[in-house]
Amino acid sequence: MPCTPSLPRRLRTTARWPLGIAITSWAYMWRTTPIYRRNVDGSWPSDGPPAIDADVTRADFQRPEDGAGPLFRRRYRASMAHTAITAETLMSELKADPNRVAPGAMAHFHKVLGEEDSLSVGDEFLVRMPGPWDGPVRVVDVTETSFRFATLDGHLEAGQIEWRAHGEGDTLVFEIESWARGGDQLSYVLHDRLRMAKEVQLHMWTSVLERVARRSGGRLDGGIDVQTRRVELDDAHA
Repeated sequence: MPCTPSLPRRLRTTARWPLGIAITSWAYMWRTTPIYRRNVDGSWPSDGPPAIDADVTRADFQRPEDGAGPLFRRRYRASMAHTAITAETLMSELKADPNRVAPGAMAHFHKVLGEEDSLSVGDEFLVRMPGPWDGPVRVVDVTETSFRFATLDGHLEAGQIEWRAHGEGDTLVFEIESWARGGDQLSYVLHDRLRMAKEVQLHMWTSVLERVARRSGGRLDGGIDVQTRRVELDDAHA
């Protein structure tokens, strides 16, 4: 069973919210990495999330049909030149501890189920974020060059997110791809109407890509590409 964070740990997390939000806002205003955004229409089911084995989907799993608003399939992509490690080595390091590239002021992965320093299907994390938006997730897929989380009850979103890497000639490509919609009506408004959660999310995941580039020993080649496919879901599709 997942372990519940202790009261002192929860109080420390709460105390960091104002500082985390301030640091996030400051870093967002001063970032210099080129980011290229593209928005296109998506379709269901081709842009829906990957299938998940039934043995890891339980009552607490948040499927897209449990959420609100449109589904967004969003891919963050970075190519890195002159890297010192392979895709397999990079992902092995991140599977041991995602916090090695997570921007600590914005997100911290606290493991609540599973062995430390490894990653297996069924492991669970509580992703600590600025504000009262902690996100519980479960690992639903792991390969040599990727891993994928699914959101659980209480998460801001309903869906999945995958981290993966592969080589393309002399470059190392790292991608984060998500398939998600608002976990409830409030989350949908924050993300799609007010754009608040969307911009925080974009800054967080592009910061991960920048940190991956530094960890790889290489440099970003051409900035970061962000492609979003918007899928309007109705009752017949969700």
